Amino acid sequence: MLTLEHFLTVGALLFCLGLVIALSKRNAIGVLMGIELMLNSVNITLVAFSRFSDGFAGAAQPIAGHAFVAFIITVAAAEAAVALALAVAVYRSRQTVEVDQLDLLKL
Repeated sequence: MLTLEHFLTVGALLFCLGLVIALSKRNAIGVLMGIELMLNSVNITLVAFSRFSDGFAGAAQPIAGHAFVAFIITVAAAEAAVALALAVAVYRSRQTVEVDQLDLLKL
């Protein structure tokens, strides 16, 4: 039987993995992948809290966690589209997507 602790553990491990990936990669695409992993771990945690809550804090609507997940997925999709468009634009102008070599604000 899966309990809330199992889902929270998976969410925490996934968040830590995404954080390590986002902080250790030098490639902008790798950083974006780490951020997406962190957003998905938040989705797992929200759905788990929504599923296992019994009217948490007097809430009569247990579907609220699922609604938050829908918003996070929408924001994550928009973030990925904008970030990939920026990465393509930077690659076209600088011929690299290495984060430590991007100094677009310098003259």
